[in-house]
Amino acid sequence: MSDAIPAGDGAPTTHSQRSHKAAPTIYDIAELAGVNPSTVSRALSKPGRVSVKTQKRIEDAAAELNYRVNVFARALPTGRTNTLGLIVSDITNPAFFDIIRGAEEAAAERDYTLMLAESTESAERELTVAQRMAATVDGIILASPRLGDEQIRQLATNKPVVVVNRQVDSITSLVADIDAGVTDAVRHLAALGHTKLAYVGGPEQSWMSSRRWESIQARCAWSSLEVSLVAAGMPTVDGGSKAATAVRADGATAVFCYNDLMAIGLMRELQLAGIRVPDDLSILGFDNIFGSDFTTPPLSTIKSPLRESGGGAVRRMLDELDGSASSTMSPVLRTELVVRGSTGRVSQEK
Repeated sequence: MSDAIPAGDGAPTTHSQRSHKAAPTIYDIAELAGVNPSTVSRALSKPGRVSVKTQKRIEDAAAELNYRVNVFARALPTGRTNTLGLIVSDITNPAFFDIIRGAEEAAAERDYTLMLAESTESAERELTVAQRMAATVDGIILASPRLGDEQIRQLATNKPVVVVNRQVDSITSLVADIDAGVTDAVRHLAALGHTKLAYVGGPEQSWMSSRRWESIQARCAWSSLEVSLVAAGMPTVDGGSKAATAVRADGATAVFCYNDLMAIGLMRELQLAGIRVPDDLSILGFDNIFGSDFTTPPLSTIKSPLRESGGGAVRRMLDELDGSASSTMSPVLRTELVVRGSTGRVSQEK
């Protein structure tokens, strides 16, 4: 027969038993550590305001009770949750992997948590997600947003907004120097004997797709090369595959694609049709995503500073929140050509 007395109305409640009933509070920590609740509050919110010995006793008590800071309760007096929202247009696109990683690293540097969501290439979905996030985060970062400029500015009247891969007047925007990589790419193709180029664009609502097309047009005009916009579609492998018919009909000997995924899809579809890359057609992508060199042949591409963009966006956001943005320079973001096997000399049969 057990000597244990079951916990009832008259039985004392242990810390273990209490944890099953309700989340521990600073009063529980104070009781266990033998200090005042106000001392616990100081130790947990601003370490360094109590002695090292007391800090350690409070931290040990908090760990024993499995105490977690309620960021929303902490936000009541400060208005800050130490949380940022990051919305990307397509979380399955590897181009966003490095943006997310860079943003996460920068957030961790300043003891911030990143809340991630995607818009699935939908402006309507993006707005809904952003409005919901605004209630719980200190600021929102939009990576390749599909919203209109005015919608983004309206969103910024509620919470600070930073935009990546998009230029929006009166909004902090981080955009890489596209012209640098495109200039080298056009020169590369011209040196290989190409005189007729084409561009497979991304979504019609994509600011970056239009910006890349403008840059390609300008550089081709400077080099006296013919260039045409042959198709536009979703920035996916399937979107690139669907552009294959238009690319073949255009007659270009070299093709820029809006991103690497489209370039990979185009390459695969053309190869299935017997088109040799790069002997019959040279193909270039944008972004230099993970896996862009796994194709056969490996994909030539224009590398974008994705990780730096994500990290730079978070740092600018946090500087603005802390009131120090005026003294912070935006990172230098440059694109560069990465030459691999998918670009080559014009076939003598052309």
